Amino acid sequence: MNKFFYSLLFVVLAASSVFAQKSKLLFPQKPGMVSYTYRKSLQKDAAATLDTIKALGITDMEFSSLFGKTAQEMRKLLDERGIKCSSYGVSYDDLTNKIKEVGDNAKILGASYVRVAWIPHKGDFTLAMAQKTVEDFNQFGKTLKDNHGLTFCYHNHGYEFQPHEGGTLFDYIVQKTDPKYVSFEMDVLWTFFPGQDPAALLNKYGNRFKLMHLKDLKKGVKGDLSGGTSPENDVPLGTGQLNIPAILIAAQKAGVQHYYIEDESSNIATQVPQTLAYLKDLKK
Repeated sequence: MNKFFYSLLFVVLAASSVFAQKSKLLFPQKPGMVSYTYRKSLQKDAAATLDTIKALGITDMEFSSLFGKTAQEMRKLLDERGIKCSSYGVSYDDLTNKIKEVGDNAKILGASYVRVAWIPHKGDFTLAMAQKTVEDFNQFGKTLKDNHGLTFCYHNHGYEFQPHEGGTLFDYIVQKTDPKYVSFEMDVLWTFFPGQDPAALLNKYGNRFKLMHLKDLKKGVKGDLSGGTSPENDVPLGTGQLNIPAILIAAQKAGVQHYYIEDESSNIATQVPQTLAYLKDLKK
């Protein structure tokens, strides 16, 4: 009886210790991956590249291209590896002219979200552009929700933070779009680069943000409102300018559903594992 009791007590204490350790982790889950990180190798050999991603322990993907395959062909490759596609990124032009095909492909892939990451424009982003964007986004979102059961998200890219009436044109877009049909994916680098505070923006708009791109900006790089910087300015999380712990705390409070690593640099073979290790060991 005593032997059994002590054995049971040991098991309970061990389980409690593991739970306590996990509860201290700031980011206990495994992040997803944006296909753009592996864009070059996915174009050459999608199957082998997905094997590489799966070997990192990643089973959640956001696709920004089908890399020459049909949605059915890509879904087969994903299913064979136990990988899910939760978000499907497309162009503004495809949403404007091929939205049924976009919705059909997203459903075939198994995605719940459709994302666009660039609003076509020349020069500075203006109020007139923002007004047209709001009109388009509401329509895109309604069509995708009503016809396909999908949630439309806009991924910010920096140029939308032009000043406007005490805030920015990004504020205008968030406030003027219908929350039933339009949500957002925060790219933390493209929030910080134009001079914004990602954590503050998450606290401001809460659950309007459903998705997040995790990335960091090389130290010493100065931002602007262009929406562009060298891909080599992407560095492993925790080695750049962004306050990743504060952003993650705000994102969790906001209810962000999916977090994806995005590294546009040529150093992903070393930088992606470094980012994963950083997230794994991050404590509250």
